[in-house]
Amino acid sequence: MRFLSMIRLNENTGQRPSQQLMDDMGKLMAQMMADGTLLDTAGLRPTAEGTRTRLSHGKLTTTDGPFTETKEVIGGYALLQADSMQQALELTRRFLQVHGDEWEIECELRQLDESCVPPRP
Repeated sequence: MRFLSMIRLNENTGQRPSQQLMDDMGKLMAQMMADGTLLDTAGLRPTAEGTRTRLSHGKLTTTDGPFTETKEVIGGYALLQADSMQQALELTRRFLQVHGDEWEIECELRQLDESCVPPRP
């Protein structure tokens, strides 16, 4: 089963990852890629560089960032391969624990609905 872990954070804190965190995160990602539990991951650029497109009653609108009305934003993601929600949750916990005591972040973990995905070649 595949799971999407979406990292939520408050980007207005100005907090940036230390070199130690980046090194520790790199080790964790390498280990998870090697054991096949991490399929893909990335951080997202700030909302100031993004846009939102909305469809409402047949009308499309686009809004440029930053999105000041939003307190928490998705700051990154990890696509996980796991045998169960419990295993995916443990993988997500490992990711969060690497951040130590200084960070205030959370991950939303959701299983992908494989019936919506075309078969892989």
